Amino acid sequence: MSFRFLPDAPASAVRMPVGQTVLLDPALHAGGSCIEVLEGMARVYCPCEETEGMTLAFLQPGDQLRTDRLCSEGVCVEALTPLVFSSDAKAVGAGGFDPVNEWTLQLLRIRHLGTAEQRLHALLSLLVHRLGRRCGDWCDLPFRLTHDRIGELIGATRVTTTRMISKFRQAELLEAPLGEAGFRLAPALVDSAPLAGGF
Repeated sequence: MSFRFLPDAPASAVRMPVGQTVLLDPALHAGGSCIEVLEGMARVYCPCEETEGMTLAFLQPGDQLRTDRLCSEGVCVEALTPLVFSSDAKAVGAGGFDPVNEWTLQLLRIRHLGTAEQRLHALLSLLVHRLGRRCGDWCDLPFRLTHDRIGELIGATRVTTTRMISKFRQAELLEAPLGEAGFRLAPALVDSAPLAGGF
């Protein structure tokens, strides 16, 4: 796993290109501080050896990640789009909404659906509802995840994931245009997903 460490000194704007990852070490960033996403989208994942790469959450502008609630090995933040975050933000509302906990709960709900196809369908819908937008006849998701990463999120192999994505493409429910950073999903796919009403 390749990542850089977040500098010890708090910064009002840390910039990261797509694909870059930073490790948040709780020992260095204790005391109730947090990072806050200012621009772009990020994936939060576990760097622990036993669960290496396990996705915990996705973050978008305005979301905060509390550094005092990390496991002892910290967490990694990966830029899915060009990312800017503040590492000197103060946590808003100690008992309020926590985007990491909410994402973890939703991803856990998806993992308990009966079939891999249901889990993929629910994951794509969740990503669009939380991070995408409606553009004409399609719903756009501004970043792509590898088939391996999607497989990790839904508890399926890369081969199974690729087969199911191909099925959605053939049914003209999903497009991944060459040269573009994201996916396009048909509203019918997004709206008919298992758990869609609970996102």
